[in-house]
Amino acid sequence: MKLDSRKLGFSVAGQRQNLDGSSKSYPNSQQKLQASTWVKLLELPSTFSFDEALLLCQVTEHEWLAWIPDHGEELLNTRQFSY
Repeated sequence: MKLDSRKLGFSVAGQRQNLDGSSKSYPNSQQKLQASTWVKLLELPSTFSFDEALLLCQVTEHEWLAWIPDHGEELLNTRQFSY
C-alpha cells in the first residue's frame, strides 16, 4: 500500500518565518546587523541544530544573543556566522 500525500489535504510550508510573521531576510555585506535577522552559522552548536540563527539582541560590539532552532539561545561571536 502506497501513501499518496496529495490526497491528505495539507501542504508543507517551504520557508521559515521570522517571529513577527514576515519572511526571513539576510542582510547584504553593506548593511549593519540588527535584531530579527537570520544569519548562517559557520559552525553548528550541536549535530541536530539548524544551520541558521535568529539574532535577538546585540550584547557587545562582536557578540549577539541568538535563537537557534532545535537548540535554543546561544551567545554568538560575529566570527561564528555570516550574513
